[in-house]
Amino acid sequence: MSKRILVVDDDSKIVDVIKRRLEQSNYEVITAYDGEEGLDKVQKGKPDLIILDIMLPKVDGYTVCRRLKSDRKYKNVPVIMLTARVLDYDEETGRKAGADSYITKPFDAPVLLAVIEELLSRYTKDPKRIT
Repeated sequence: MSKRILVVDDDSKIVDVIKRRLEQSNYEVITAYDGEEGLDKVQKGKPDLIILDIMLPKVDGYTVCRRLKSDRKYKNVPVIMLTARVLDYDEETGRKAGADSYITKPFDAPVLLAVIEELLSRYTKDPKRIT
């Protein structure tokens, strides 16, 4: 059974590129284009991992991540923040919100895939390690 990944980004071109790449790697992909839709898709789609932009309409990525990580049902779902925000402060804020990894755009697809595999592997071995 393939792992399900939710991609939340307001840029449809980026979503399409990531979706295609993940599907080539045998992941099931669900998508959302704003923070509210992302939260809704988490509840309905039960993803194994979330790729989340920060600068989103309606609800920003930091808030989405904080909400998920403070909810018992979703706190162990790994979150990768994938964003154009490159300052150390932005990464620190992402980590404080609960992000498990922080990758800046433009991103290298093999690096993204490696991080996904590492987080899914870590979660599968010991879901309590991810907070």
